[in-house]
Amino acid sequence: MPFINSKVSVKMTEAQEVELKTRLGQAIAVIPGKSEDWLMTSFEDNCHLYFKGDNSEPMAFVDVRIYGGEDSAAFAKMSGEICKIFGDVLGIKADHIYITYMPYRNWGWNGDNF
Repeated sequence: MPFINSKVSVKMTEAQEVELKTRLGQAIAVIPGKSEDWLMTSFEDNCHLYFKGDNSEPMAFVDVRIYGGEDSAAFAKMSGEICKIFGDVLGIKADHIYITYMPYRNWGWNGDNF
């Protein structure tokens, strides 16, 4: 049950959004037991983000939520994948991307909890 919410400071085209969704769907597999089959994504573009008090360069905040336990090594691999994807698709440099990970033990779906 992964959910990836992205806030970016640039305007995205529909093609870019589809490419992000597709590549994140592939990348989520670096986290054991996760796949695109259960991935939900959300994209917010044109966000007013500031990094170091400046907004002159493209930047992103990516929030990854995972059902299950923490896997620091897998999360580190996922950070590399996220930075590559957002760099390739939107031209955002890795040092202008913040990524958070939140593992959850309780996750609801389809009228019940896992």
